[in-house]
Amino acid sequence: MAAVAENAIGSDDQFIHHLGSPTTGVAAAAPASDPKSEFQRDVRQLVDLLSKLNPSAKEFFPSSYSPDRQSPPSNFSEAIKEFGSDGNPNYRKKKNNFNQGKRRLNGRTLRAQREDSIRRTVYVSDIDQHVTEERLAALFLNCGQVVDCRVCGDPHSVLRFAFVEFADEQGARAALNLAGTMLGYYPVRVLPSKTAILPVNPTFLPRSEDEREMCARTVYCTNIDKKVSQNDVKNFFESICGEVSRLRLLGDNVHSTRIAFVEFAVAESAIIALNCSGLVLGSLPIRVSPSKTPVRPRVPRATLH
Repeated sequence: MAAVAENAIGSDDQFIHHLGSPTTGVAAAAPASDPKSEFQRDVRQLVDLLSKLNPSAKEFFPSSYSPDRQSPPSNFSEAIKEFGSDGNPNYRKKKNNFNQGKRRLNGRTLRAQREDSIRRTVYVSDIDQHVTEERLAALFLNCGQVVDCRVCGDPHSVLRFAFVEFADEQGARAALNLAGTMLGYYPVRVLPSKTAILPVNPTFLPRSEDEREMCARTVYCTNIDKKVSQNDVKNFFESICGEVSRLRLLGDNVHSTRIAFVEFAVAESAIIALNCSGLVLGSLPIRVSPSKTPVRPRVPRATLH
């Protein structure tokens, strides 16, 4: 900044020099009180003032600078870096906005995928409680490839409802024509779905015929009161449905309720357990539906020596 002021003095000298008339050759010299002298004196005082400034003073730091994170810059070039890699104070803000735009794009992509999944899904209601997911999926095989089928318990009815997802929209539209088809003892209703099926981690799905048989004996229970213990859940289902062979109660400090996978000794007990949807366990009404995953035995951790 001091150098800029010194250059200003030189430029002023050239300007005054050219004020002389080219015809008369008389220079525009002036006595000591001439405005030129006053201007030069003011500029020299400014140069002297700027030369005494401390580049490390807090006035020269951006508002984003924190002395707790790093040492103060030793010169102006380092201070400029605080604004951004190109010296532009808006650089960091632009970069953040770009990342936010990228996240918004990802969000739009996920919404589009979800909407596509909804268009490929139908809602089926009035399902006989003895109808399995395999039997329900078989009903729609002629409509197209069935990607997933989820049967859920209705706490207000002995009947069930389900969501069936197809590989394409044509399969879902064809499935609507099966409304009124007798399945078990009741004609099913088929409507376009308003929700998509939440995917299951493939590593949790059955890996063998034995595990598929385990799934037929297992129910998935949600909305369990956090004050309820594992023994409480086991005693609840055994008093109504039958012997429980394995139970996994899950929960954390984030969610307000817990979930459980309950495996019974026989498949008939799992069917009876579906009727427990809506019954109060602890202080909350539970929701029960068929399980898509088996309850695998826990693998003991290796002891470190």
